[in-house]
Amino acid sequence: MTAASDPLPSELLALALEAAERAGRLLRDGRPDDLGVAATKSSPIDVVTEMDLAAEKLIRDFLVERRPGDGFLGEEGAASTGSSGVRWIVDPLDGTVNYLYGLPTWAVSIAAERDGATVVGVVEVPMRRETSRAVLGGGAFLNDRPVRCRPAPPLDQALVSTGFNYVADVRSHQADVAQRLIPRVRDIRRGGSAAVDLCDVAAGRLDGYYERGLHPWDLAAGDLIAREAGALTGGRPGGAPTRELAVAAGPGVFEPLQELLEEFGAWHD
Repeated sequence: MTAASDPLPSELLALALEAAERAGRLLRDGRPDDLGVAATKSSPIDVVTEMDLAAEKLIRDFLVERRPGDGFLGEEGAASTGSSGVRWIVDPLDGTVNYLYGLPTWAVSIAAERDGATVVGVVEVPMRRETSRAVLGGGAFLNDRPVRCRPAPPLDQALVSTGFNYVADVRSHQADVAQRLIPRVRDIRRGGSAAVDLCDVAAGRLDGYYERGLHPWDLAAGDLIAREAGALTGGRPGGAPTRELAVAAGPGVFEPLQELLEEFGAWHD
């Protein structure tokens, strides 16, 4: 039985959609004018706001009430093993710095794994009024409209997005990689949210995306949505996406982009 025809992923999808919508509404409508930093993570500029924490609590409480046996992994520290074989992977606010500054590119990302395989992904982008979703084997959708990645252009005509780490030494090397890549592609974008970038690959708004240093909560939902839209995803050649490197692109762009990133050492600091 495929995930698309199995009733459990449909149940998980409905819960993920509702949880993401509720958290997105909280973040959009509840953002205080004097929003400040509640904590820092990898560096003093890698921040957590009070709203990240509130959104994760809302999502976890919602899911635990409805499926108490499930595991949970959240960016802001909530984690439990569970007994059902299902685990939720949640980034309650992907693009926190954008949110802190009042920029619109931020998202709520919720994925559900069953027995270690991602079967549901939802990315809610409230300021765009967009919801991207996918069930394994069921295709990708943007606001209930099926989406597909772009037909592959030559690499030198590909629009590629990336992200940069908040640790200065790591970011410096990432800038060197981007500088070497820019002459080989149409242009590079830096949106500030991995989940949004992956959904933009799925929707044909980007030809490719890569980043080093992503965590499971950054990647899980968007990676499934991109794959269900026909994109290829991976890490270093022959490998899955990892913290070393994550790459997503349409067929035809994926392999040459991945090869350049390997050549340029995008997978190390």
